[in-house]
Amino acid sequence: MTDWIFPPSPVPSLPVVGQAARFPVRRILCVGQNYAAHAREMGADPERAPPFFFAKPGDALVADGADPTYPGETQNLHYEVELVCAIGPDGAIVGWAVGCDLTRRDLQAEAKANGRPWDASKGFDQSAPCGPLTLGALPNPQATIVLSVNGVVRQSSRLSDMIWSPDEILAEAGKLWALKPGDLIFTGTPEGVGPLVPGDRVEATVDGLSPLSFTVQPR
Repeated sequence: MTDWIFPPSPVPSLPVVGQAARFPVRRILCVGQNYAAHAREMGADPERAPPFFFAKPGDALVADGADPTYPGETQNLHYEVELVCAIGPDGAIVGWAVGCDLTRRDLQAEAKANGRPWDASKGFDQSAPCGPLTLGALPNPQATIVLSVNGVVRQSSRLSDMIWSPDEILAEAGKLWALKPGDLIFTGTPEGVGPLVPGDRVEATVDGLSPLSFTVQPR
């Protein structure tokens, strides 16, 4: 048995629909600008260039209906609803969930302007709320993906509007990393991203998957 100088942190995990067993999360990879309209609203060219990735640590996960806290060092926290795919033992996609990539947009803009990494704007604590995992094939590849804030729809699109499909994303990510069981991939967000403030109620859905909802808590 290994002796530790302090107890290791608990393994982040997601509940699995219809099972008592949970999905252990190893790390979170995210795809940028995978919907053409969102690429345009961010000032980018939506041509089908190779996808680019950024990462969040596994413990950025917010699961089981928990509510994230509004992070420090930002005045412009944004929501980004995403389809999430989960990697299983054979390196293939074994399940799906609804996620929300929370972003410190002001820190991201500063990093972009200065050619610096995005870590502080994307990979901060509690930056990856995620709903329960549904195992098996994606219920509906043409499904709508929707996010509302305080009951008002802010993002609405279809998964078929993705520039790169989940299988293509998996293939591209596999060129850059050795994908392993427990990896999650956030597959990009449609247009309509915008700010959140403490007290905002977020509800996110993808047809056929368990919904995600949370309320932004004050610091």
